[in-house]
Amino acid sequence: MASPSTQEVFIQGITLGGKTFRPSDWAERLAGVMSSFRPGGAQPGSHLCYSPWCVPTVINGTKCVVVNHALRDYEPMAWDFVMNFARDNELQVVEACLLPDVVQEAASDQA
Repeated sequence: MASPSTQEVFIQGITLGGKTFRPSDWAERLAGVMSSFRPGGAQPGSHLCYSPWCVPTVINGTKCVVVNHALRDYEPMAWDFVMNFARDNELQVVEACLLPDVVQEAASDQA
């Protein structure tokens, strides 16, 4: 059971069998599909950047997608899509939350 303080789900690019998930750009593709689900709804040009509720990142050398629980509240079908993607591809999923210094490190890793 998740702690009441967890606000995010981390979908990791590692299968339940321990293999690296392919294709290598899976996280960016998944987050791109979810780009229109955002606070205030889709706006012109919103497809050009990731939603704050579904963000690709790299944590400890593993590609991940951080999915905020706000997505589930805003659009349950989008949440189900992301969770079903993880389940169907047998990806490891962890309930957690990003800490501010981890967010900055993740952003600097991508630069």
